[in-house]
Amino acid sequence: MQRPQVGELSPPDRLLMGPGPSEVHPRTLRAMAAPPVGHLDPAFIDVMDETQELLRYVLQTENRWTIPVSGTGSAAMEAAIGNLTRPGDTVLVPSNGYFGDRMAAMVRRAGGAPVRVDAPWGEPLAPDDVQEAFTEHDPDLFGFVHAETSTGVKQPDVPALTDIAHDNDALVVADVVTSLGGVEFRMDDWGVDAAYSAGQKCLSCPPGASPLSLNHAAMERVQSREERPRSWYLDLSLLDDYWGEERAYHHTAPVSNVYALRESLRLVVEEGLEDRWARHERVAGALREGLAAMGLEPVAEPDWWLPSLNTARLPEAAHVEPGDVIDRMLEEHGIEIAGGLGDLAGEVLRVGCMGYGATPDNVTALVAALGDSLLALGVDVDADAGPATVRESLRSN
Repeated sequence: MQRPQVGELSPPDRLLMGPGPSEVHPRTLRAMAAPPVGHLDPAFIDVMDETQELLRYVLQTENRWTIPVSGTGSAAMEAAIGNLTRPGDTVLVPSNGYFGDRMAAMVRRAGGAPVRVDAPWGEPLAPDDVQEAFTEHDPDLFGFVHAETSTGVKQPDVPALTDIAHDNDALVVADVVTSLGGVEFRMDDWGVDAAYSAGQKCLSCPPGASPLSLNHAAMERVQSREERPRSWYLDLSLLDDYWGEERAYHHTAPVSNVYALRESLRLVVEEGLEDRWARHERVAGALREGLAAMGLEPVAEPDWWLPSLNTARLPEAAHVEPGDVIDRMLEEHGIEIAGGLGDLAGEVLRVGCMGYGATPDNVTALVAALGDSLLALGVDVDADAGPATVRESLRSN
């Protein structure tokens, strides 16, 4: 076999305004490049403690059992669902987005039986429908997506859903992958028993260490299982020996990823959660208005609009595929956006407004580039209206 001839790594300079990963702050990149130490080194134990403390603030929880899972957001998702779902359990999951479907798939692999609470793609779950599903199925667990990345929908009035679950003796698992650190989420106040997220969305961290938190009731359920979870690597009762007081070896933690997550969380704390939530709403609101000014209508209604991920339909008369727009944005402007998933595949553009990337300059540049791309593809749009609307919205807010 011949020796490979591979040059020095030189990735392109992109503006990441898709559904993730998002732009990364230079401080986070510097932290990730710091010299690694052993995952049981006393210095790294201090980093673990600090990361857990920061995560509790960002999740707004007092849960002792709050950790970064070694892996991407899907690993944190599988850790939550795979540990809390026991063989034979009935688990209520949403039908209104791509990641509700992923929940259902993970429930099946854990030996549970997923049942659906129905809602159209592009709309949130209605509390009355959740109550009806509980009456019909009597589930042991209820999972919902707080910020559905596939549709740009935020679930409003979370306590209304958690109250229904707790009144029926079920625990609640929340997917906060696309909301944590950018959209209001209060784990303890809202009655969420387990929540999982990812680093590469509103936290603006490279993927690889993903937040997960369980309260006492959820951990009791994990620790009282008669049959171990099917994943050894994500067995939370074993991980507790490493992230708990013992700090005993379980696996080699991704030290550099934890460094990066710690610094990203520090940036959230420095800005302040409420101020950060307000920034995302203000900048993403200008983005939404700018897209609409060029004829790209939002999928989500204002009452359940998700600031961190905007979905918009191309003008009906455009006669252009979203993929063509996405390709041109990347090739000609170096800006990454994405198309639809699942029921919205081929119908919408998905535009992120997350973390370090949620700035007036980035949103203005994105809307201007999108107008230029649409014109180049033969779409009759007022390309100047988008940036002008963005600037006016930012001035007035």
